[in-house]
Amino acid sequence: MDILTSEREITEPVDLCLPDGRLNPEAVGWTRRPLHRGNLRGWGRGKRWEYWGIITPSHVIGLVASSLDYAGVHGLYVLDRATGEEIAKDVVVPLARGARFPDRSGSGTVSAAGAGLRIEIDQRPEGTWLRAQAPGVLVDLEAPMPEGHESLGVVVPWGPRRFQYTVKDLARPVRGRLRLGTAEHPVSEADSFAVLDHGRGRWPYSITWNWAAGSGRGLAVQLGGRWTDGTGMTENALFVEGRLHKIGEELAWEYDRSDWLRPWRISGARVEARFHPFHEKVARTELGVVGSETHQCFGHFSGRARADDGAWIDLDGLVGWAEEARQRW
Repeated sequence: MDILTSEREITEPVDLCLPDGRLNPEAVGWTRRPLHRGNLRGWGRGKRWEYWGIITPSHVIGLVASSLDYAGVHGLYVLDRATGEEIAKDVVVPLARGARFPDRSGSGTVSAAGAGLRIEIDQRPEGTWLRAQAPGVLVDLEAPMPEGHESLGVVVPWGPRRFQYTVKDLARPVRGRLRLGTAEHPVSEADSFAVLDHGRGRWPYSITWNWAAGSGRGLAVQLGGRWTDGTGMTENALFVEGRLHKIGEELAWEYDRSDWLRPWRISGARVEARFHPFHEKVARTELGVVGSETHQCFGHFSGRARADDGAWIDLDGLVGWAEEARQRW
């Protein structure tokens, strides 16, 4: 028995915004590959970012380039999974000076720099090249694009002037190298995965979201919550052998905010997932009226999710993260 989502699937290229900067009603829906042009207009509430998370058997790597209009917030993060040692380089650049963000996911070059940190993301049809450098850290990776690989694109509409376009691309193979000091750590596509979060939108001042992403060989799960409530869209999906199975229901998230390393539970009619953290990354920023707090936990998934044909798919062994982020921006 098929259990397809009732959300609208978009199959042709579309502009995110109308000429006056409002949300294009024809852009609201979801896609299997990037089809939206993020033609944001105006200044002050616009948000643009590229986040890549990479999990290897020995390390977790995160890199982000972002523009909040009034500031660029860029970062490079490395976790040694064996020792728990973290390396983080975060910079804030007024007015996001010098940062470049193409208006389409998967094409063009993203670049950002400041205070000793440099990030460059070169996007081509055949794959994406990720290069980042900070004192004592060098990331040089390639994430090839497998044939027939699908990603989840979603436009979430809060209203005509507040909306977000996101692309969540999971379980991308990745290869290359990570250098920490003088030590070289090879990254092999046999046992490493990359995940993209591409964002373009105009956000409310205050928002909270949950995000979970788990990747494995031929299988991935993408789950979101809170920020999409009541909009008629979700960012929930199961990927089996590169094929996207869209999950349209809002899910229940259960976790202990006093102990983030306790197991999380994410559930609904098509999702019965548990997440088992092995490390918590905490990031806080307070700049007066602007601030953020993120608890991103890395770990493993168990449980199951239901494909479009009704079959239950085991999630046991998927690796990735689950997070809560609170923003005032």
